[in-house]
Amino acid sequence: MPVTDRAQALLAQAHGFGPVAMRSHVDVDASIGLANLHAVMAACEPWRDRVDVEIVAFPQAGILASPGTADLLDAAVREGARVVGGLDPSAFDGDADAHLDVVFGVAERHGVKIDIHLHEPGRQGIEQLRRIAARTIAIGMQSKVVVSHAYALGDVGPDEAARTADILAEAGVAIMTNAPGDRAFPPIKVLRSAGVRVFAGNDNIRDAWWPYGDADMLGRAMMIGYRSGFFTDADLATALDMATTDAASVLGLRRYGLAIGDEATFLIVDAENAAAAVADPPRHRRLIQQGAIVPSGTSRLDTLFSRYDTQQGYRS
Repeated sequence: MPVTDRAQALLAQAHGFGPVAMRSHVDVDASIGLANLHAVMAACEPWRDRVDVEIVAFPQAGILASPGTADLLDAAVREGARVVGGLDPSAFDGDADAHLDVVFGVAERHGVKIDIHLHEPGRQGIEQLRRIAARTIAIGMQSKVVVSHAYALGDVGPDEAARTADILAEAGVAIMTNAPGDRAFPPIKVLRSAGVRVFAGNDNIRDAWWPYGDADMLGRAMMIGYRSGFFTDADLATALDMATTDAASVLGLRRYGLAIGDEATFLIVDAENAAAAVADPPRHRRLIQQGAIVPSGTSRLDTLFSRYDTQQGYRS
C-alpha cells in the first residue's frame, strides 16, 4: 500500500480514538530522499482542519552513517517538517558530537524544534542526555527539545536518575515515553518531581518494529499507568495528563483545554470519572471539535447525542 494511503488510514484511526494533533516521524535518508516526507504531507492535507500533524524529519539510517542525510534534513525542514530528529548519536554514527552538530545546527538555522530518539542504555545514555541538555542551554532552545524513550533513565539507580532529572529540568528538555513492554523506561514520578515535562506517545503503529501501537492515547495512558504501578486516582490523573495536557504543551497547542476562551475541543467517554477512564479505557467515545459534534460509529452515547442540536440544545 502506498505511503499516502497508509498515512491517511492512520489519521482516520487516530481521529476515531479522539486525538486532534500528533507528532509523526518521517524517515529521511540518502536512499529514499524526501519521498516519504512528500507522501505524508500529501496525506495530511485533507485532514488539515481535523488533525494537526507536526512532522519530524527523522534520520532512521543515521546521519554520518548515511552520507547526504544532513543536507536532506535541512531540505526537509525547508519543505515543511517542523521538527528535526536525531537517533542514538553514538550507537548509530559513532560520533555523538558530530551527530548533534547536525541536528542542533538545522534546528538553530531554521528555528524548529528537536526530537531525538535515544535508546542507548545505562551510563552511555545518561551521558547523551547531559550532552543534549548542555547544547539545549547553549543555544537557548529550552522547551523546544524532546528526547523520546530515554531508556537509560530506567537503567540507572534512583540517585543518578534524580541528578539527571534536575539537569533536564534546567534545560527544559522534555521526555516522551510509551512504556515499552520489555524494557526499563524513565521513572515518571522522579522526573515530574524535578520539573521535567514527561508525556506519552505511541512508538509505532502496528509496523515491523512494534505490533501493539494503535494511536489510542487513552489506551496508552492505561499502559503507562499499569507499567508504572499507578493505582491511586492522583497517579491515574498523571497518566491522563501525559496523554493530554502535557503532550499538548510539547506540541505547542494553543487554546487547548476546558478553560473559558479555549476552542471547545474535547472528548466525552462513558466512564464514571477520569481515573476509571484510564484504568479501563471505554470503547465508546464522542469527540467535540471546535464546538461541533464529530460523527462516529455506533456507541452508547449516540442516543444521547442524536437528541442534541448544537443551536437549540437538547430536543425532546
